[in-house]
Amino acid sequence: MKASVLVVDDEENLRKLLSRVVELEGYTVTQAASVKEAIKALQHDLFQVVISDVKLPDGNGIDLTARIKKEYPGVEVIVLTAYGTIADGVKAIKNGAFDYLTKGDHQERIIPLLSKAAEKAMLQQKVVALESLLQKKFGFNNILGENKRLTDCIALAEKVAATDTSVLLLGETGTGKEVFAQAIHYESPRKSRSFVALNCSAFPKDLLESELFGHAEGAFTGATKSKKGYVEEAHEGTLFLDEIGEMNIDLQAKLLRVIETGEYYRVGDSKPRKVNTRFIAATNRNLEKESDEGHFRKDLYYRLSVFTIALPSLRDRKDDIGILARFFITQFSIKTNKREPAMSAAFLKALEQHPWKGNIRELKNVIERSVILADDELTESVLPSDFAIDESRDSFELAVAEKHHILKVLRHTQGNKTQAAKLLGIALTTLYQKIKEYSL
Repeated sequence: MKASVLVVDDEENLRKLLSRVVELEGYTVTQAASVKEAIKALQHDLFQVVISDVKLPDGNGIDLTARIKKEYPGVEVIVLTAYGTIADGVKAIKNGAFDYLTKGDHQERIIPLLSKAAEKAMLQQKVVALESLLQKKFGFNNILGENKRLTDCIALAEKVAATDTSVLLLGETGTGKEVFAQAIHYESPRKSRSFVALNCSAFPKDLLESELFGHAEGAFTGATKSKKGYVEEAHEGTLFLDEIGEMNIDLQAKLLRVIETGEYYRVGDSKPRKVNTRFIAATNRNLEKESDEGHFRKDLYYRLSVFTIALPSLRDRKDDIGILARFFITQFSIKTNKREPAMSAAFLKALEQHPWKGNIRELKNVIERSVILADDELTESVLPSDFAIDESRDSFELAVAEKHHILKVLRHTQGNKTQAAKLLGIALTTLYQKIKEYSL
C-alpha cells in the first residue's frame, strides 16, 4: 500500500504540479495552501509524509516541521527551500525534518527521497500501532476490578511504571502478579522492547543460573554452543522474575550484582558483559522474614523492595468477583463457540462465598468448566462439589434438604439432568420443576 502525502505550498501552480508528479507514482495526495490548512488536514487524516514549502502566508515550513514532529512524531517532513537558503533546510532538519530540497532541482530527487521517507514513516506507524495494541492488551486498563485495594495498587504501579526502579510484587498465587508486571512494562518507556518472564521455581539450581545469565560454549556437558540468558534477552526491556523466593542464595548474589551494576558473567565465561535491564520480581513468600532467617539475602531484599506493591487476594476483593466472572463467561463462551449463558443469583452468591485459595486463576478455571457444562444459565449445579451451599434457612427443613440433595446429584452428574433424574428416581419434567422452584 502506497503512503498518503500532504503537499503544502501557497503557489497554486507549483503545488498542483508537485501533487500530480507524486500522484503518478501511486501516492494519495492532499493539498494545503497554508499552515492553517495543513494542520486541519493533519487533524482529520493520517499521513505518512508532508512536503512543505518554507515560506507560507501564515507561517513557515520550519516551524510547521517542529509542530508536526511534536504532535505527529510518526509523520516524516520534507522541506522545500528557495535557492540559496540552505540554512533554512539545515534548521528544518534540526527541527526533525527527514530532509530538504532546493526548489529548481527537486523534481529529479523528490520521488526517491519521498520513497525513503514514506518507508520510514510507515514502519514507525506500524510500531506505534503495535505498541498501542500491546498497551491495550497488557496495560493497566486490562486489569479488571473496582475494589479500592486493587485500584490503590494500580495507582502505585502507574507511578512507578514511568521509572526504571526495580519493583517487588507480593501476593498469593493467582492474584495477577505477572499481569501487573506486564502492565508496568507496557506503560513504561521500555514498552517497545522485550518483556521477558522467568519462573525461578521452574528450574533446578544449576540450570537456573544458565537460564538467567546464559553460558559459554563448553561451559558444561551438552553446552555445544554459546547461549544468551534471560538477562540479555531483556536488554533495554524488562525481566520479570516470578517466585524470586525460590532462587538459591548463591545465585542471589550474582543477581544483585547485575541489578546494581548492569554487569554479569555467562556461565563458564571470564568476560564480563553489560546490560540495561529493568527488574520486576514477584513472590508469595514473606521475604523480610526469609531474610531474617538467612534464607534470602538482605541486601537483595532491600534492593528489590525499594518499591513494593502487595496485591490483594480475591477473598479481600469479593466485590470484584461478579466483574471478573462476567468477563470470563464472555471469554469462554467465545472460546467454546457457545451462546453466552446468563448467571443466576445463586451461582454468583456461591462464587462470592467461596474462599478462593487459588484466587483469580482458580476463578478462571471454575468459570471455564461451568460454561462448558451449562445450557442457557449458570446455576449452582455446574459448580464443583467443594463449593459451599447457601444455608440461610434452617437446614433441617425438608425443602432445604431436598434442594441440597438434588444439587448434590446434579454435581455428581456434572449437570446432566437426564442422568440426575434417573438417579433421583423421578421424571425429568419433575426435576425441571424442582430446578426452577429452588433456582438451581
